[in-house]
Amino acid sequence: MNLDKMVLQAIKYARGQLEILDQLKLPHAEEYDHIYSSTDAWHAIKEMRTRGAPAIAIVAALALAVELENMKLSSIAEEVKVFIDEKLEYLITSRPTAVNLADAARKLSKVVDAAATKTNASGSDVKNAYIEAAEQMLVADVQDNEAIGRHGAEWILKNTEAGQKGQVSVLTHCNTGSLATAGYGTALGVIRSLNSKGSLKHAFCTETRPYNQGSRLTAFELVHEKIPATLITDSMAAALLRLKGPTENVAAIVVGADRVAANGDTANKIGTYSLAIAARHHGVKFLVAAPRTTIDLGTKSGKNIVIEERPGKEVTLIKGPRHDGVSLDLNVVETVSIAANGIGVWNPAFDVTPAELIDGVITEVGVVEKDSEGVFHLDGIFGDNNYEVRPSTVGGV
Repeated sequence: MNLDKMVLQAIKYARGQLEILDQLKLPHAEEYDHIYSSTDAWHAIKEMRTRGAPAIAIVAALALAVELENMKLSSIAEEVKVFIDEKLEYLITSRPTAVNLADAARKLSKVVDAAATKTNASGSDVKNAYIEAAEQMLVADVQDNEAIGRHGAEWILKNTEAGQKGQVSVLTHCNTGSLATAGYGTALGVIRSLNSKGSLKHAFCTETRPYNQGSRLTAFELVHEKIPATLITDSMAAALLRLKGPTENVAAIVVGADRVAANGDTANKIGTYSLAIAARHHGVKFLVAAPRTTIDLGTKSGKNIVIEERPGKEVTLIKGPRHDGVSLDLNVVETVSIAANGIGVWNPAFDVTPAELIDGVITEVGVVEKDSEGVFHLDGIFGDNNYEVRPSTVGGV
């Protein structure tokens, strides 16, 4: 796959070289940071210069690939294996809630272990096995995202009342597009797919406080691709569904995920839970779009998901270029306080939406629906099983 043809590239990679788009500087400046090592990647993830569960996993994997390619390694296979495993464990600590990162590390560790145990294996053999596997993850992520977009669009048009009427509108939260993945996106990929079919009336995106991924990143992507879209604050969502839902033919709220538990409970950007409640009250479908790597069958429910809490200053301070009342001065970036000095702050990065509020989980192999008893069977889309995966739905399992 020619990654240079992507509409937006958050990740630029060639063997031995990695650059990431600094998303803290969007939408006003497009600057790429060089990533030379796993340490560079750890800080980029922790500081949210790169974000989005799929993208985090890809950046971490490729950063270590770059480090391995450019350093002198031991000729002993077992020593290289141990080095790689230690680095993977370290990278996982940069964002523990993002299951994609742990999943990628686990798969890469298995690749390395297999390479190291082969007869007469060398350190170079182990290194090359790791690098090739990490590179394949980059290609596969784009393919998976395109499939998610296609399945989600088909499901919405087929399974919603709005979809039967004609062009539909969709509300999304946070950023789940090319900037959050290796390319195309998950929830935003569904919107892209609807738009490419001529089936999208309008996209609505939430501001997504406190880090404003919606206003800074999703809005940036929508404007960049000339998709008809409107930005709202997080607190306007319920009013939007009530006052504009019928006239805009709003069919669904589609969000991404950082972790989906075995029962369907979903951890995602803070504010997702309240959107699911609003969707249920207004009769709008609520869908989670995520690759299977985001589904953690080892986590039984949302009660077992550890929620990351971030610094209070993300809520009380805001950063951006100076506006003089007429235009932006991109050369002057300022940080201003928007809260009373001394106020306490609670800043969880994610919340957990219970499965009962979710109508479907859109994956690269189809949309998983609940059975007649309201239970998701997400294990049915992994490995060999007797379940039929239909083009846009995995239901009744």
